[in-house]
Amino acid sequence: MYIEKLKVRPRQAAAVRPCTPQFAAMLACWSATNDLNSSGPCAEAAKALLTCMRTAPAPTRKHKPTINYHLARLGKTLN
Repeated sequence: MYIEKLKVRPRQAAAVRPCTPQFAAMLACWSATNDLNSSGPCAEAAKALLTCMRTAPAPTRKHKPTINYHLARLGKTLN
């Protein structure tokens, strides 16, 4: 099916997450030492992750149009 006025935008680049390295370090520590309470060797990684999460800016979400919005627009071009 070919629709003359239909345009598809390319995907956006993945968003950068601020505390990813600290979270990965925490998971690696848990995996290596089996210290799930973060009381022993993983206490430092847990503290670094907590500090990062407290200081990181809160993520903002863009409004994402619903499928009904897109179907309404598509219906106008088909009729």
